[in-house]
Amino acid sequence: MNMRQFVKRHREEWKQLEGYTVHMQKRGRKVTGKDISAFQRLYQKAAQHLSYSRTYFPGEEVTVYLNGLVSKSHNILYKDQVTSFQQMRYFFSTKFVGLLLEQWKFIIVAMLLFMFGLLAAFLAVADDPLAFYTVMPDEMAGGVDPQQLGEGLDSIDSSLFSAQIMTNNIQVAILAFASGITLGLGTIFILVYNGLIVGGLAAVYWHAGMSYDFWAFIVPHGMVELAAIFIAGGAGLLMGYKLFVPGAYTRSYQLKENAKRSVQLFLGTIPLFIIAGVIEGFITPAELSLEMKYIVALVTVIGLLLYIIWGKMLLDKRRSKESWGEVHETGTDRY
Repeated sequence: MNMRQFVKRHREEWKQLEGYTVHMQKRGRKVTGKDISAFQRLYQKAAQHLSYSRTYFPGEEVTVYLNGLVSKSHNILYKDQVTSFQQMRYFFSTKFVGLLLEQWKFIIVAMLLFMFGLLAAFLAVADDPLAFYTVMPDEMAGGVDPQQLGEGLDSIDSSLFSAQIMTNNIQVAILAFASGITLGLGTIFILVYNGLIVGGLAAVYWHAGMSYDFWAFIVPHGMVELAAIFIAGGAGLLMGYKLFVPGAYTRSYQLKENAKRSVQLFLGTIPLFIIAGVIEGFITPAELSLEMKYIVALVTVIGLLLYIIWGKMLLDKRRSKESWGEVHETGTDRY
């Protein structure tokens, strides 16, 4: 059968299972034996449907939906309540990495939009230095002086500076992902605009022959910071795309499901912004050689890659256990 037939045939059973999950979560121990039997029967059917959907519709929304439904039902049936710390550990070690891997295309598009703005501004200002005043906001353009790069940083309050940077960056990320509600147009503007600012600054320092110095002050915190902004931007683009192209589902359903996923992606970026703020507040102003600052940037990139690899390993291990459990719980029945 095709996907539409599959969804139409089993939609009512899935809705019943959703109803039971809500019912059992709210009433706890007051559920009857009849409720539990019906819930277990529907869960086993949904597990079979998930196995079928993974085989024949691996990249479709119905597979993602069934995976979430079966996981939630499995937790109610077989697992004890976990602590908040355990939930946070699971989210940041496994869940967040899984979301990154699922939505990597949107994150790459967000990065390309930023790079488009960066290259456009760099080429424009490199060709005509006066274009810098067109690209940059007025309040920033007047304060740029390549000869004063790094001056005065040793006298700042690093803790306050770090907190201000974190707050500003998180605000940008919130705008980037929340603007997905505008079908992604607001997210596109924010990504390109921030790329224009970085590109314009880079061109000014290039004209002054200080590109090496400029990037040494940018990349230590910038690698983590930009990764977080790309993730938040990708979350906004995901929401915008699903609203613009809802597929077989209604836009209200897509908004509900993908807004939740986008919020989870955004929440996962908060530790990255904290790390970037700490680096910019304490390491960027420090009296370190430019080479050391590039080494710090390299360490942050390696750390990000190791984190994703580690999370992918945990995710694969968890999925392997769940697949093994489904085989033993549902028997040999298959479509």
